[in-house]
Amino acid sequence: MRVKKGFKARRRRNRVLKLAKGFRGRRKNCYRRANQAVERALDYATRDRRQKRRDFRALWIVRINAAARLNGTTYSQLVAGLRRSGVALDRKILADLAVALPADFAAVVQAARA
Repeated sequence: MRVKKGFKARRRRNRVLKLAKGFRGRRKNCYRRANQAVERALDYATRDRRQKRRDFRALWIVRINAAARLNGTTYSQLVAGLRRSGVALDRKILADLAVALPADFAAVVQAARA
């Protein structure tokens, strides 16, 4: 008698095919190809979540450095001054201040110099 794999296997296959929705060609509807493509896509997603954090941090640093130079200092001097003066602002907040509120950023720079 032929044994079908049944509910559990169908659920597993459907889970993979659902993740492969939007892929092109047989990668979207052929389980074996879809499984390979989904595994690779999940690997890339994991890698790129970390990459995104790195990219944003680099962007924040560039923005802070540009604003700091407009205020007569450099990024490294600003960060060292903030650490010495005990101002606990992270790079994301500093970059937002630099873009949205230049006057407030200038006040932070003055606090770092003091």
